[in-house]
Amino acid sequence: MSREIRPKSLDHVALWVDQRQALATFLCDHLGMHVIEETDNFTLVGVDAKLGKLTLFDADGPRERGSIEHIALRVGDLDAALARLPERAVVAENGVARFEGPGGVPLALIQRDGVEFDLDHVVLRLPDRDGALAELEAMGFERRDGGLAVSDRELRIVEGEGADGQRPLLNHIALLVDSADEVQRDAEERGVEIDDVKDAPNTLAVFLRGPSGVRIEYVEHKPGFALV
Repeated sequence: MSREIRPKSLDHVALWVDQRQALATFLCDHLGMHVIEETDNFTLVGVDAKLGKLTLFDADGPRERGSIEHIALRVGDLDAALARLPERAVVAENGVARFEGPGGVPLALIQRDGVEFDLDHVVLRLPDRDGALAELEAMGFERRDGGLAVSDRELRIVEGEGADGQRPLLNHIALLVDSADEVQRDAEERGVEIDDVKDAPNTLAVFLRGPSGVRIEYVEHKPGFALV
């Protein structure tokens, strides 16, 4: 990717889920989010449309966790946030408290300054960690502290076989950019295959494939972006 095209933020993580309503309710009731947009096919949830969000796409049957290790949200008081959760198994390690949401979605909380329940980081399990880091850096992520980052949000890669198989949980990871058209032109000039382009009322998005087939979306918020 041209150095002139730099993502501004980790905008959202999109998942295939078989318990869309139950997961959305859990996120809203216990993790500070609200429904930003809902259609027949997906539910977009978050604390604010212009912060980190989760997009939940309908899928039939249980999904394979595959490359997703966990999705972490930041909180000001970890103990207080955990106390608001319904009874469930929580694994705490290195300041990160991990647990599963409905449908087996791997979630986590970390105590860190910032907006309560905003996205903090995503952990992917991929083979050839060094190669994955290099490939994702070339796709616009910044190398930082042994991992990757966009602004104040992180993408962490751990070594492992996390093949998504035929029923993946992860749909894509989305990066906010000023111009999706520029991303598309840059990819075409470099001979990079474009996976998809979606022109929606509020957004324009270009999708590319990263390591192990992980889809990376470059999304532009159109003028008058109206989600709340």
